[in-house]
Amino acid sequence: MIDDLFDQLKGASHFSKINLRSGYHPLRVKDSDIPKTSFRTRYGRYEFVVMSFGLTNAPATFMDLMNTVFKQCLDLFVIVFIDDILIYYRNEEEHVTHLRVFMQTLKDRQLFTKFSKCEFCLHSVAFLGHIVSSKGIRVDSQKIEGVKQWPRPTSPTNIRSLLGLAGYYRWLTTTPVLTLPEGSYDYVIYCDASRVVLGCVLMQRGKVITYSSRQLKVHKKNYPTHDLELEAVVFSLKIWKHYLYGAHVDVFIDHKSLQHVFTQKELNLHQRRWLEFLKDYDMNVLYHPGATDEAKPRPMDGTSDRR
Repeated sequence: MIDDLFDQLKGASHFSKINLRSGYHPLRVKDSDIPKTSFRTRYGRYEFVVMSFGLTNAPATFMDLMNTVFKQCLDLFVIVFIDDILIYYRNEEEHVTHLRVFMQTLKDRQLFTKFSKCEFCLHSVAFLGHIVSSKGIRVDSQKIEGVKQWPRPTSPTNIRSLLGLAGYYRWLTTTPVLTLPEGSYDYVIYCDASRVVLGCVLMQRGKVITYSSRQLKVHKKNYPTHDLELEAVVFSLKIWKHYLYGAHVDVFIDHKSLQHVFTQKELNLHQRRWLEFLKDYDMNVLYHPGATDEAKPRPMDGTSDRR
């Protein structure tokens, strides 16, 4: 979901970050549900009359409120993720106008900000663990320090937490700054496959947009090389469908026989199914020896990369 939000920023060069005060408290709890929020202390039993953190539906309910309040601004100049809000645009004059509109909306709906956590009219801003600018997206240096100083894991839960954080940011290790897509043209994919994992990278005009990888299921490890390479192509098209559907894309692979996949006469069941899927895309399958170094699978913790 976070990646989808960042895709809206293409072309933006001015940013303001807003943080709302009091978390979920602007929402009142339905009278009949108030007893469900009760907790006991040595001073007696207490109940929340406003929505508190920790309730199962609290994030979804609050996001619904935010989407309703800012529905006229979403996908135009506002990104909302829970109580973190990013206002963005291409030029400063329009950006200031949008800020006024946004602040007036907050005032009308009696929502309040925490001024100490707000930043205005910046060319680069930290948002949701990333540094966002007109040049693209890079990892927040504070997150890097957090990984470096992470204490030695002593339990399975701690190990999963560390691998999860490291695995999520791994898509920013090869190319520290990822670009945002501009338009629906000049897309290039590099794919590669091994007996362990599939890997691919999406680029536009020589700049990396995103990486992704996936571990192979056990029964697929015995597939012939031709089928593994073809599955890597299918995998990349599926995860980046929102970029590529209706656009032209050149797919580079290092398996020469795949160039003729659309004219191949004898196909097995898997290949027929994949070929039907590929026909939905405007694509060229091209052979380039060594080109897939861009997409060499790098197994780490079994998690996907960015997508």
